[in-house]
Amino acid sequence: MNVLLIGSGGREHALAWKLAASPLLAKLYAAPGNPGIAQEAECVSLSIDDHAAILAFAKDRGIDLVVVGPEAPLVAGLADELEAAGIRVFGPSQKAAQLEGSKGFTKDLCARFGIPTAAYGRFNNAPKAKAYARQVGAPIVIKADGLAAGKGVTVAMELDEALDAIDACFEGAFGAAGAEVVVEEFLEGEEASFFCICDGTTALPFGSAQDHKRVGEGDTGPNTGGMGAYSPAPVMTPEMEARVMREIIEPTMRGMIELGAPFKGMLFAGLMIGEDGPKLIEYNTRFGDPECQVLMTRLKDDVLTIMNAAVDGQLSHLSVRWHDQAALTVVMAAEGYPASPRKGTVISGVEAAESDEVQVFHAGTARNEQGDLIANGGRVLSVTATGATVSEAAQRAYEAVDAIDWSGGFCRRDIGWRAIERETA
Repeated sequence: MNVLLIGSGGREHALAWKLAASPLLAKLYAAPGNPGIAQEAECVSLSIDDHAAILAFAKDRGIDLVVVGPEAPLVAGLADELEAAGIRVFGPSQKAAQLEGSKGFTKDLCARFGIPTAAYGRFNNAPKAKAYARQVGAPIVIKADGLAAGKGVTVAMELDEALDAIDACFEGAFGAAGAEVVVEEFLEGEEASFFCICDGTTALPFGSAQDHKRVGEGDTGPNTGGMGAYSPAPVMTPEMEARVMREIIEPTMRGMIELGAPFKGMLFAGLMIGEDGPKLIEYNTRFGDPECQVLMTRLKDDVLTIMNAAVDGQLSHLSVRWHDQAALTVVMAAEGYPASPRKGTVISGVEAAESDEVQVFHAGTARNEQGDLIANGGRVLSVTATGATVSEAAQRAYEAVDAIDWSGGFCRRDIGWRAIERETA
């Protein structure tokens, strides 16, 4: 099969790495890719926003499957355009991608189909949003309705912080994503990420992870796209997984069919596991980043076979197998991230950091005129390791981090702390 992978981040490098191992693969292209992805695929200079160019390339090169990594092209309808042209695609339709593209859409879906989630209000102006926030009181959660690259959510512990976050949304801090705001009840508990691969009718569990959104150790500082993750998430016991499927995933699948938008692709549920059970925080409609890195490292089966089954509506005949080992990834980010990451700093020692148990996935990297690897974004590398326990995986990951020579980068040193506390208790 000829496969075209859309994207250029750590998630896409992990997917390229796993796709490249498939016996079904004839040729892998990536658009636009990055220096790490270039080790696995032929990178082509196509913009993920240029749907016409992507379609033309797919037709010209006889692409059998397009795998869409990032959320923005899905919300913009790339999957619909490819399907209309007779090109198979792994990823949801534009209508189904509203589950990520509009937090308000998802909250309304939960209300309509009885899916447990936080109490909420939807607002298109600041005075009404602020009045609701004052009525509920802090702590409270403020969310830009649309796509904001993981940065449109404020967990406000004080009311003034919530009011400032509402103003920021309506004053354009997140562009069009903040034209509407969702104000939510603050949920207590432990967060987990739960994944299902879907074919429109069947949702097949696809592992769990726990990520670290805050930029600082001890889960402090502003939210980011993710500073690290590990898999599996201990809180997602077999009993909890069954409950999430029954109470959250399956009603969502049925609801989307009823709304005329059956969901195909990767459904990523951000969950809060509290004393009264699981509640949905939000949906993403693609692999997570950095969660994809740990999932691909643990996946025993051929990811291309699984994606084909999802596209063809054949998941009911499939199961997914995982390696018993834990996987953990540490994100190395550029100084100044998330506000204003410093670009252009030179990175060396990446290959020396890798081993049978360690894989370094590239995200915001590029090559300078001299051929040096440089930082070219906020989150730059995902240093991913496996081990018999999360503690062992973390030790290997941080040893690899320390083997990389990059004075312009930083990372959190406490990735996996919840699982490590459980293991050492």
